[in-house]
Amino acid sequence: MSSSPEVVVVGGGPSGAAVAFWLAEVGHSVALIEKKEYPREKTCGDGLTPRAIHELRLMDFDFDVPELHRINGLRSYGAGSMLEMEWPDHPVYPKWGAIIRRADLDQQVAMLAEKQGVVIHQKATATPVVEDGRLAGVEISHNGDSAVLTPRVVVIADGAMSRFGRPLGVGRDRKAPYGLALRAYYSSPRADDDMMESLLDLQDEEGKNVPGYGWTFPLGGETVNIGVGLLSTSRRWKGLNTGQLLDTYLHNLPEHWAVDETSRLTDPVGGKLSMAFSGGPITGSNWVLVGDALGSTNPFTGEGIAYGYQTGRMAAATVHRALAADDLTMLRQYPEELEAEFGDYYRVGKVFVRAIGNPHIMRAFMTVGFKSKPLMEWTFRVMSNLMPPGDKNLTKQLYGAIETAVRMAPAGLGRDG
Repeated sequence: MSSSPEVVVVGGGPSGAAVAFWLAEVGHSVALIEKKEYPREKTCGDGLTPRAIHELRLMDFDFDVPELHRINGLRSYGAGSMLEMEWPDHPVYPKWGAIIRRADLDQQVAMLAEKQGVVIHQKATATPVVEDGRLAGVEISHNGDSAVLTPRVVVIADGAMSRFGRPLGVGRDRKAPYGLALRAYYSSPRADDDMMESLLDLQDEEGKNVPGYGWTFPLGGETVNIGVGLLSTSRRWKGLNTGQLLDTYLHNLPEHWAVDETSRLTDPVGGKLSMAFSGGPITGSNWVLVGDALGSTNPFTGEGIAYGYQTGRMAAATVHRALAADDLTMLRQYPEELEAEFGDYYRVGKVFVRAIGNPHIMRAFMTVGFKSKPLMEWTFRVMSNLMPPGDKNLTKQLYGAIETAVRMAPAGLGRDG
């Protein structure tokens, strides 16, 4: 670790591995610092949407690995009804998704980055060296040894808490919504199902609706990923216990999964979901944020993997241009590019999750939606961010219509309870 690369990436999850891959692919020397050792577990539903599949395709990921289970769509429950919806047709994204354990996925993508020439330091700790308010270097510690690297650019990809970023002023917008998730693995004879499954009217042990949803994602073979996610947009959410919610969701699971507490293969693990670019500042004089450190999770769905890969790819393109021009002020283009790509969508998403934190609005949404499969299929397309790219004006108008409809909800629905 004595010689310094052009770029140091702190964190080896989806965004960190992706930005390292793309920078090395165009010829930059890159060191990736991962505090754990692959394969390592992560709190995640393990679901890959068509957007994630697209990003993995760009990196030449091998989809024939036995750990990956293909998924054709979503089976959704709510308001006493069930709908099955296939992934929508799209000119860019494939019509299929997949489930794969993050332990397997992250290791394989990191190995793709390594094949491009990225030097990966596992079980290593990265600490910022700050001088006069500026990031002057990265101290790497491993097995009692340490060294200071002085790269030209640092990419911060160390997750929602971003401990590396804190001394640089990185933090989360506390007014922004966020989520909590808890999941465990279970054995099920239905693990080869080709549909992801969600319950939209998640309830607590007293039968009251809570702001979130439950999921059952089949991994193939005999294993399913079962979990619950909560949103911070309800007054009562702080009093909710995710462990109890998972137990209640498991108790009410459709019989076809044939799962109960005796089927549990692992202890539940939980984590925080930082959404809608709530992390910042996004750039400094010689550093950028990506993935969960940026808060790139989709506020509509809680999906983070695809946006980790995409923000990593976008950051790599900006960093490459800045390094090639020997002008790090060009890093300031990165927030502008994020705004152009995601701004309208994430703003509407934040309005949406605040609205559905109200059980009355959520109940009304489900009651209307589950009566119309075309309406739910359109909602599925919007929430998965799979709107057709051909007419951006139309898409912007649709986002505006959603935002207006939510903001104009009757005053009586504005009270949580």
